[in-house]
Amino acid sequence: MKILSIQSAVAHGHVGNSAAVFPLQRIGVEVIPVHTVNFSNHTGYGAWRGPVMSAADVRDVITGVEERGVFPQIDVVLSGYQGGAGIADVIVDAVRRVKAANPSAVYACDPVMGNARSGCFVAPEIPELLRDRVVPAADIITPNQFELGYLTSTEPSTLESTLASADLARAMGPATVLVTSVERPDREEGTIEMLVVDDAGAWIVRTPLLPFKANGSGDVTTALFTAHYRDTGDAAVSLERTASSIYDLIEATHRSGERELRIVEAQDAFADPRMQFTAERVR
Repeated sequence: MKILSIQSAVAHGHVGNSAAVFPLQRIGVEVIPVHTVNFSNHTGYGAWRGPVMSAADVRDVITGVEERGVFPQIDVVLSGYQGGAGIADVIVDAVRRVKAANPSAVYACDPVMGNARSGCFVAPEIPELLRDRVVPAADIITPNQFELGYLTSTEPSTLESTLASADLARAMGPATVLVTSVERPDREEGTIEMLVVDDAGAWIVRTPLLPFKANGSGDVTTALFTAHYRDTGDAAVSLERTASSIYDLIEATHRSGERELRIVEAQDAFADPRMQFTAERVR
């Protein structure tokens, strides 16, 4: 499998491509990373250095890859944090060109905007661009509950309302919706869930909730789920594999006492997930 991954990059720590590339490589995926920013560290620190890549520069890198004759080999285009507003058009155009070269390729979009606790943390124009131009071009999207609500102008909270919002998102274009960080009021205390909906049905998986924020865990989640789903075509199995790997990654990070994800330390959890969680069919 070969994935063109268009995301942010940081020198210190693990978010964006700096979180997604190694786990994908560890499960045997060839990754072509294209960076939308090149920061010293993720913005959660409150201070960082380094450039936001211009849309022209990102397009130029992608065109260079195309000129090497690689597009027919690309199975997935993956996008995450976009940086500047002009990147949206570059990504959508890249998806069009890759699919022209390989009609079986898919586009997986993590519509990064923010979360319920922090609100939006991207440029003000990004959420509207994602909703109106990028998400409709995607085959797979991986919003958290907050982002799903923005995309669909709803307020998902219960299982039923989250399923309804996922259906509205699917009506926008994507066939598959993975909702990360589902926190419904009636869930078991001390747990968190992920929900996936596709043409075959809907499944939810529950894991213990660890008491700290792990920047970049969503980027790893999107990368692993997309690769597993592309490989198997089975949403439930892909959800179980992803949940197992991500929980062990976050647990290793929590146990270390470090702020940044322990991606290298937890690498065996990617290559050989313990499969300790079972996805429950909910539709």
